[in-house]
Amino acid sequence: MTQDTTQRAAEILAEHRASIDRLDAILVYTLGERFKHTQAVGKLKAQHDLPPSDPAREAKQVARLEELAQDADVDPVFARKLLNFIIAEVIQHHKQHQS
Repeated sequence: MTQDTTQRAAEILAEHRASIDRLDAILVYTLGERFKHTQAVGKLKAQHDLPPSDPAREAKQVARLEELAQDADVDPVFARKLLNFIIAEVIQHHKQHQS
């Protein structure tokens, strides 16, 4: 490998890493926005004595996300695990509002 080739590879790597950093920030801010809405839902459920979880909605969302994952060329199993993790966190927040 020549120094030019190694330097170009380092530049491409830096470009990919900068994109990854931007996308990580988008993910974090998107999760923050999502949690704002789910916390509002949790408060509403608590005010109206509704259960903290909705298994039918959760199943529908998992199926929807798996379909989106396939469309986006993302492993649907990974997408399901990620959504289940997020849903579990949201349910914990909802349970806190119930107390």
